[in-house]
Amino acid sequence: MSLRILITNDDGVDAPGIAIMADIARALSDDVWIVAPDGNQSGAGHRFTLGRELHFDRRDERTFAVVGGSPADCVVAGMTHLLGDKPADVVLSGVNAGQNLGDIINCSGTAAGAREGALQGAIGIAMSQGINYEQGRDVDWSNSIRHGAAVARSIIAAAQGRDHYYNVNFPFRAPEATKGVAVVPHQRFSRSPFRYYPSDNDGKFFVAIPETPMPLDRAADFEVMRQDGYVTVTPMLLQQTDTALVERLRGTLSL
Repeated sequence: MSLRILITNDDGVDAPGIAIMADIARALSDDVWIVAPDGNQSGAGHRFTLGRELHFDRRDERTFAVVGGSPADCVVAGMTHLLGDKPADVVLSGVNAGQNLGDIINCSGTAAGAREGALQGAIGIAMSQGINYEQGRDVDWSNSIRHGAAVARSIIAAAQGRDHYYNVNFPFRAPEATKGVAVVPHQRFSRSPFRYYPSDNDGKFFVAIPETPMPLDRAADFEVMRQDGYVTVTPMLLQQTDTALVERLRGTLSL
């Protein structure tokens, strides 16, 4: 039976990465739908647009933009309405322009699309194409183009249950120089990478990532992708409770 695949992203329905994701999906299935924000939603995380009406901009038979919506909104609308009584088996989110590594996954709209897919009962896979920001912000998509379908296919074959979603990052190097796939934990930074960042305009500022917090774990996603040249895959739990800490604290807290 053919997989039903729903695609979303956080760069917007017209972003080049979503066209690449559509090609990846169509290498796996002929039942592919796209429901994505009408514009850029980078950094939206798992935000829902509550208390404000949204609407669809239908681009073709199976492609819809959600005007003003977040990636999580798009997945909900697709899974619980547009796809009718047959929700997607797989939700693919991306391909994002730029890596989603380490603690940045907590604010990533790309990751949230895959997470909401998993919460809705699908296999959720977020994909991002790394950029070497020291050389500018241009994106070389060749790695995700070459390896995306194979990585998605292998995750789908290995996935068990719906208690996880998967965060995938393609290195910024030639596809033939990529060493393989590494299943790794995500980097816990020593502190949040986000900081106040002054603007050139008087009285204005940005929230930005001016530098990567150090030190970095050589066995975690950040360095394994950047330094070692692997496609990194990080399985992320939907159940976020620290069960060991629950047991340790039980009976120790009081009013």
